[in-house]
Amino acid sequence: MTRNYWICVTNEENWTVVKQQKIWGVSERYRREMEEVEPGDALVFYVKPKRIGGIFKATSKSFQSDTKIFGTTGFSEEEVFPHRVRLERMIVPDKPLGFEGLIPKLKFITNKEYWTGHLRRAMRTIPEGDFELVRSIVEKQERRGGIGEV
Repeated sequence: MTRNYWICVTNEENWTVVKQQKIWGVSERYRREMEEVEPGDALVFYVKPKRIGGIFKATSKSFQSDTKIFGTTGFSEEEVFPHRVRLERMIVPDKPLGFEGLIPKLKFITNKEYWTGHLRRAMRTIPEGDFELVRSIVEKQERRGGIGEV
């Protein structure tokens, strides 16, 4: 049973790692958030710029690993994003979903004009209603198989 819903912010390079290795990792700065993730939690992946890549479910509690599997574009070369959880694929369409059409409908985005400020963290919780909205649209996207806008 899902306890929490998260939106996780990543780049294309690390989205590929998430999909292939079924692991999500964050830096020391976001260790506390990662420690709150429980097996069964749903993670929505926001892939820069302005796309929803898909949804995974956490299958582990957080753990630490210094194995370098994530890319460091835009980060220090030494960054390994050591705080991690294992994942299981829930919904991952072939093509990502455009994000901007969701902004007016998402409650966690309180400032619709300057919405990017709500996605400056590696991860944050979102309300269940926001998750359900995204899930339903991503499921439709997966069935269609093409890039979509809301």
